Amino acid sequence: DTLEMCTRENEFKSILFALCYFHAVVAERRKFGPQGWNRSYPFNTGDLTISVNVPYDDLRYLFGEIMYGGHITDDWDRRLCKTYLEEFIKPEMLEGEFFLAPGFPLPGNMDYNGYHQYIDDALPPESPYLYGLHPNAEIGFLTQSSEKLFRVVLEMQPRDSSMGEGGVVTREETVKALLDEMLEKLTDEFNIAELMAKVEERTPYVVVAFQECERMNILTSEIKSSLKELDLGLKGELTMTSDMENLLNSLFLDMVPESWVKKAYPSTASLGMWFADLLTRIKELETWTGDFSLPSSVWLAGFFNPQSFLTAIMQSTARKNEWPLDKMTLQCDVTKKNREDFASPPREGAYIHGLFMEGARWDAQTGIITDARLKELTPAMPVIFIKAIPADKQDIRGVYPCPVYKTRQRGPTYVWTFNLKTRENPCKWVLAGVALLLQV
Repeated sequence: DTLEMCTRENEFKSILFALCYFHAVVAERRKFGPQGWNRSYPFNTGDLTISVNVPYDDLRYLFGEIMYGGHITDDWDRRLCKTYLEEFIKPEMLEGEFFLAPGFPLPGNMDYNGYHQYIDDALPPESPYLYGLHPNAEIGFLTQSSEKLFRVVLEMQPRDSSMGEGGVVTREETVKALLDEMLEKLTDEFNIAELMAKVEERTPYVVVAFQECERMNILTSEIKSSLKELDLGLKGELTMTSDMENLLNSLFLDMVPESWVKKAYPSTASLGMWFADLLTRIKELETWTGDFSLPSSVWLAGFFNPQSFLTAIMQSTARKNEWPLDKMTLQCDVTKKNREDFASPPREGAYIHGLFMEGARWDAQTGIITDARLKELTPAMPVIFIKAIPADKQDIRGVYPCPVYKTRQRGPTYVWTFNLKTRENPCKWVLAGVALLLQV
């Protein structure tokens, strides 16, 4: 019935087919996790049915902002939805061969059965290409699914592990060894009063350093006190509480304990990797607060609050040049070098390192975004030079506004947007879910 409801048959059927394809893509893209959509949305057939009864001129706005956009709460997901519609519904669709996906042209005027037959015959096999994603997206999604499965299996294992020869290492002994090692490696907390006495001028960077030290003190004191308490519990000097029991289980299963997570930064790492990362963060802070001079290259992922450091770059430049802060923006130039190649910080702004790209890769030779290599899921970026410029001076031609996230969970871990140079149409990178990550 729907197929026959419009007098401008050719146009209507082409748009309807493209809209059905759009619906299939946005609904099925959810399976790729955060690289698909930052958040999960309940797109349903009702959205498709209502969208069909809309006049042509207002189509894209209504589909993108109201019918489907009504579900969407994340700005980057809104951009993705809008980009799909710009790609699928445009005047060229009525002028000849028009592809909805590689190898899948929009069919001409057919009847209901004809369309079904066409889809059966012509739709390429299911793959990330149908969504505009790189094949790596599937590898990433399958890897994460298997990790989840193994994690559940591990949690169901008996708690004591046998060592052969009749010897059994109890859960308590395993945890005790780990607990001792952690307490030994954790350094003393930062003495904020002493550090403040060393500082002559509270520059925006110094303020960030203090904030970071304070946050780190809160986290490390929680780790130490909870470990010491558990230690006493294991020795029988304190009664085991449910909190201590939870901590014991987390340590045994190589998971970051909940009470630590609450005071820490977002991370998807297992406990061993998380703790090693924590020690590196402490070391970076110790080096920086040694004399409070900006490191030659800053490890952006090492901050609890990377935004505050990026804002400090703008504040420093604003003070120096007497520019209004609200009229400024950050310019991001990707260098061809690694952190070891820098002996001192730039005169203005900062060099940052330790970022990764997901969904594509950076070609250092040509200085542009390019297609990812198969099985290279998150290639490292070279050092990036960040400096503040007046907003009206920024050149936004030939760039892809790339979101930067703290972890692969994306969504609420958003940090900033870096404009990266591209020769290809930026919409390609939007559909591929290209983002920069501070940790992988």
